[in-house]
Parts: sequence; C-alpha cells; structure tokens
Amino acid sequence: MDAIVHLRKQLVDYTASLFQEGFLDDQFNQLQQLQDESNPEFVVEVVTLFFEDAERLLNELATSLAQQSIDFKRVDAHVHQLKGSSSSIGAQRVHTVCIAFRNYCEQQNVEGCLKSLQLVKEEYSLVKNKLETLFKMEQQLLGAGGSVSM
Repeated sequence: MDAIVHLRKQLVDYTASLFQEGFLDDQFNQLQQLQDESNPEFVVEVVTLFFEDAERLLNELATSLAQQSIDFKRVDAHVHQLKGSSSSIGAQRVHTVCIAFRNYCEQQNVEGCLKSLQLVKEEYSLVKNKLETLFKMEQQLLGAGGSVSM
C-alpha cells in the first residue's frame, strides 16, 4: 500500500509543478475530466495526436522558413494551427510562444520568425518530455494497483 501512496504523491507533486512552471494550464485539467473508465487512455490519445500534429507543423515551418522567398501567410497558417492545438491540450508555454511568432509573421520579420521557431521547438520539446514523464508515472501507479483519477 505504501508504494501506491508514494507513487500517487510523486504524481500529484509532479503534476502540480507542471502547472506552477507554466507548462500546462487549466485546459489540461479539463481534458483529464473527460477521461473515465470507459475511456482510460483519452488524455494520452489526445496528447499523442498533439505530438504528431506539432511535429508535422514544426517540420513544415522549418521548410517554409528555409525558402528563398518566404510565404508568410503560409507560415502564419501553420503557427495558427500549432497555437490552436497546443491550446486545446493546455500546453501553455507553446501557445504563448506561438502568439509572438504570429506577430513576426504579420511583420514579415524573418529573423523574428526563425528565433520564434527555435523557441517553439524548445518549448515543445520540454512539454513533450514532461508529459511523457507524467504518463510514465501514471502507468507506474496503475501498475502498482493504484488509480490516477484525482
């Protein structure tokens, strides 16, 4: 029993730190509330789709910004998509960086766009690692016979 209590405390503390550090916002809580016995993998599935989507968009952005003549409308459309999908899972820091990125697109500021792409990649990579760790902790807790519902 103690192992479960310990794992649950670790999970709760870790989750709290993700909110305190601004990686996640309340939208992530809302996602978790949609998860139940009938759909225990809901959050993992939604977040995995976000990862796939984000990686595709980051590649598109890198390609678009490497062109001799940059189509800023296209770049902005990709950033807009990434901003929406990061918002939908509560990836707050990715979302925030996308807002600045879109301003640079409007100004057709190549340097600003390239810096923003770098920042978005960093924030995305961080939140991806954090969420993968969170899911591993949940799996450990479930494997030990605990439950993850808060």
